[in-house]
Amino acid sequence: MSRIGRKPITIPAGVEVKIDSDNTITVKGPKGTLTKTMHPDMAIAVEGTEILVTRPSDVKEHRSLHGLTRTLIANMVEGVTNGYKKELEIRGVGYRAQLQGKTLNMNLGFSHPVIMEPVDGITIEVPAQNRVVISGIDKQLVGHFAANVRFKRPPEPYKGAGVRYVDEVVKHKEGKAGKGAK
Repeated sequence: MSRIGRKPITIPAGVEVKIDSDNTITVKGPKGTLTKTMHPDMAIAVEGTEILVTRPSDVKEHRSLHGLTRTLIANMVEGVTNGYKKELEIRGVGYRAQLQGKTLNMNLGFSHPVIMEPVDGITIEVPAQNRVVISGIDKQLVGHFAANVRFKRPPEPYKGAGVRYVDEVVKHKEGKAGKGAK
């Protein structure tokens, strides 16, 4: 039995969960509404203040879907109650970010500014020139947009310049040794 899949998901106060016949689950909370269609083989049931996910058999596909389905539903419940947030840090001489309306405008050492339009469900904040905060209720959407921002200029290993997550550790390389040094 999947250790993750068999754990019940507690439904906090103020959150509504609705499951349709085609395994489409709708989670409505104080921050918004999320809808996702799960695999038709997985059995999802709401019992009181808990959501239970069960699998029909021990076939490899069902075992792998069991924990995944439970985690996706738990992420939806967490998203509509607390939301998700990714913080990015920009390091480098002349590297900076600013918000123009809802558009993220970044100078990352290129001959042109890097402009990124936010997708629906994403909020971008720039509390400082070298910090970008991306938040929203959909964990996958927040992570994907943050990864796209980081992709524009990933941190390089010699000086550490670039866009990185706040908690990311970048291994530094030593670089060239001086002439004649052994």
